[in-house]
Amino acid sequence: MTTLHDDRLPARASAGSATAAPATTAGDGALQAPPPAGVSGSGTGTAPSRPRKHQGRWPQRAELLLLIGPALVVFVAFVIFPVAMAAYYGFFSWSGYGPATDFVGLRNYITILTDPAFHEALGHNAFIVVMSLVLQGPLALGLALLLNRKLRFQSLIRVLIFVPYVISEVVVGLGWSLMLQSTGALNGLLDKVGLGALATDWLSDPSIAIWTLLVIITWKYVGFAVILFLAGLQGIPEELSEAAAIDGASYWQIQRHIVLPLMGPTIRIWAFLSIIGSLQLFDLVWIIWGQYVASTAGTSTMATYMVANGRNAGSYGYGSAVALVIFLISLVIALLYQRFVLRRDTAGAITGGTH
Repeated sequence: MTTLHDDRLPARASAGSATAAPATTAGDGALQAPPPAGVSGSGTGTAPSRPRKHQGRWPQRAELLLLIGPALVVFVAFVIFPVAMAAYYGFFSWSGYGPATDFVGLRNYITILTDPAFHEALGHNAFIVVMSLVLQGPLALGLALLLNRKLRFQSLIRVLIFVPYVISEVVVGLGWSLMLQSTGALNGLLDKVGLGALATDWLSDPSIAIWTLLVIITWKYVGFAVILFLAGLQGIPEELSEAAAIDGASYWQIQRHIVLPLMGPTIRIWAFLSIIGSLQLFDLVWIIWGQYVASTAGTSTMATYMVANGRNAGSYGYGSAVALVIFLISLVIALLYQRFVLRRDTAGAITGGTH
């Protein structure tokens, strides 16, 4: 039997290989093509290796742990651990000295939820939450829009608005308590200008005291909202307002249909901070009204109730239970706010990992 020979066979070899494997003849004399590159003639060649799916993940995880580790330790030590200890001591009638041994179960929590004084304090907090949003929001937004325009002494006005926020609560409380007492500067000024009939006890009258507190809170914290809104306004492109003005939109139409919608995320973040701060309000009320006047004047809050009935009463177990209740109320409101209000703002900021 003779072997067939084709002079065109070398031309069919792969152009990418330096030397083409020669063709062989099968038993019946037919030509048999050479095996592909990388595959042995016996059919047991090694396939190309696949990259590992999670290759390189451990260095990233180690770097992430290194970066968040210190913050996580601080958070656990100063937030999670105190909350856990407050929950633990809330089950005891504990005076603050020695180990907690007088276990009372849920009695402290039942007392809190059935105490009319706590209900009153909770109502004051709810009122302050709503009125802080109603008073500070529009006022701060109007001042921010005004200060966002070119004005004389613009920097000075910004500083004057922001100064009350950086002043210590102790200084603010003492200053306002001296001005608003019965023989204080405000009533003296009203007498001087012939409005003595308007002079009243701004701090002790239950029908006025809560509004006095709202005025002080607004004066103290509106500067923070103004600075926050100014930062949001700086992030709005000027081209949008200029294009709307060219199309014939007025100043107020631009603010209503362009500026305010784009300020939505900033306003919602400020509202969240204002709500949480109002729920935990303590220092100004305690400094101006004290333990007993706050309850009779109608300005007590959950935090002042906690200190008055816990630490000052020598019942640290009960005070710990109140602290846990305040924490749970704030946590539930924060989670609900994030779920239903901040969801559209945070949805675009959460990115999934690449696969």
